[in-house]
Amino acid sequence: MADWVTISSLSTAGGTLVLAVATFAGADLRRLTRDLYVAAGDVGFWQGVFRDPNDPEFLAARAAIEARERLTVDVLYGDHEGGQRVISRFGFWPREDGRWMAGVARHWNIDRSDPR
Repeated sequence: MADWVTISSLSTAGGTLVLAVATFAGADLRRLTRDLYVAAGDVGFWQGVFRDPNDPEFLAARAAIEARERLTVDVLYGDHEGGQRVISRFGFWPREDGRWMAGVARHWNIDRSDPR
């Protein structure tokens, strides 16, 4: 008899892996043109934009926003000397009141070992 819980878990893991590979294989880094400084423990902001309305990534983001689908954005940043690089994954999801909710899902250290 088949163990459907195991089969389901493996299928989910496989699908997630395929999605992750497709996401990172197709990643296109875009450089921020303005430095931002946020002091430790303080509140800051980040702005991003697709300027070319014919850019495939612009079209994909626009379609997801208009369809009110969840979005994720990975942001690579570091200190003023180009070190201490970290990738932060931000999630955006629509709320029922028409607004959007944002939050940080995960951080990855690039230049040093993970502190966990």
